[in-house]
Amino acid sequence: MGLRHRTRQRQRRRGLAGHRPVQHRRARGRRHRSDRPWHTRAEGPRIPCPVRGHRRQREGRQARHVLRHRLLRAEAGRLSKPAAERCAELLFRQFGRRPDAVGSAPGRVNLIGEHTDYNDGFVLPMALERRTGVAVCASRDARWRLVSEHDGVVVEWPDEQAMEPERRDWTSYCRGVAAGFRRLGHDVPPLCVAVASDVPLGGGLSSSAALEVSTASAIEGLVGVRLAPVGKALLCQKAEHEFAGVPCGYMDQAISVMARADHALLIDCRSLEATPVPVSDGSVSVLIVNSMVRHELSGGEYARRRAQCASAMRAIGRAGGPPLSLRDVSLESLTAARPHLDPTVWRRARHVVSEIARTLDAATVLRAGDYAGFGRLMYDSHDSLRDDYEVSCDELDLLVETARRQRGVFGARMTGGGFGGCIVALVEADQASSAGHGIATGYLARTGVHPDWFVTRAGDGARTEYPAR
Repeated sequence: MGLRHRTRQRQRRRGLAGHRPVQHRRARGRRHRSDRPWHTRAEGPRIPCPVRGHRRQREGRQARHVLRHRLLRAEAGRLSKPAAERCAELLFRQFGRRPDAVGSAPGRVNLIGEHTDYNDGFVLPMALERRTGVAVCASRDARWRLVSEHDGVVVEWPDEQAMEPERRDWTSYCRGVAAGFRRLGHDVPPLCVAVASDVPLGGGLSSSAALEVSTASAIEGLVGVRLAPVGKALLCQKAEHEFAGVPCGYMDQAISVMARADHALLIDCRSLEATPVPVSDGSVSVLIVNSMVRHELSGGEYARRRAQCASAMRAIGRAGGPPLSLRDVSLESLTAARPHLDPTVWRRARHVVSEIARTLDAATVLRAGDYAGFGRLMYDSHDSLRDDYEVSCDELDLLVETARRQRGVFGARMTGGGFGGCIVALVEADQASSAGHGIATGYLARTGVHPDWFVTRAGDGARTEYPAR
């Protein structure tokens, strides 16, 4: 007696002979007819289990899983080649030209000292191992042609329009740097430019500064000059101010130009002096986790914070003599001036004043190897950025709180301008991978978004890759 016949007999006994059974798929593709699957055979109403819907959901999840791993493998293959090599290949593919010069520069992560650089304060950044590469060659006509591996779209500008700051897109960073060289009297012709980068865009890791500084390094090789490090950083900073419309501080370009492997730099943003601070201890690592919330500093909030700091300076000056900057204000004098300040402006100033003090303390404890003390200062910095400066967001706060619960994490904080981007954490080296997985898993469970993360060491600064010097 066959399976189908026995099934029909059972249905007749149960009074279901006229009921068309739901089809369920067994393992290995065989079909089985039954009024309901085994796991619903209990007393009560006979409700068919929606196996087909479950199967579609499962197959959809599997397809997304396969797609993600294919993308990750493609990304791993892409990152296996240095950005400087990829940009040269991109230049040849797009324009059929070999580069006259190639420059590269790192992104950066600021360990502590956020929104203090444009207040003449101190910052403690380090360069990433991830870099941006720019390959250039002289154009054969009076037009600029620029392409990025990010989208592969060639952007063209006539030479006279390329030097106009009002025309803004991603190419503004490259064009602004070229305009700076021309102002210095260097003969920079219209260029074909190809860009490749490992630095995440909009993640608070200074992808824009890396693009500017790598462009400057390529142009140095093209015209045969070598700018002083401070002058090079200031040229790139001015390009971002004028051509991108971002009133950034000095830090991002400075660390990209002057970074040293296995060191952070304590940068005095008034004197522009940079002091190396070792971070080469093999017992600790730096973990970076991307919230996948992309920020845009060219929006109004960043400029508004700068304006509020300037407003605080004016009010403090009226209350008790004008200081040179918020760096010259103590917490005591700021508290005394509180009645003369708008409450929001007072909180903005309190963050800057306290963050400058934290940064100096952080450099001291880092030199001493007091990683737990450094971690506490990182948490204090994040709390101040969240509550007083109000540049954090729910996603960054969630990442920091998740990091607090991970084994081996000394401290964590948002890094960069805020409103999205990344957090940075100081972790025990042997716990770095498990901490990264733990933070990513917790974030995914709460948001449904899988964050990118990586472990890094302090990298080297900008260089002209070709022609070799």
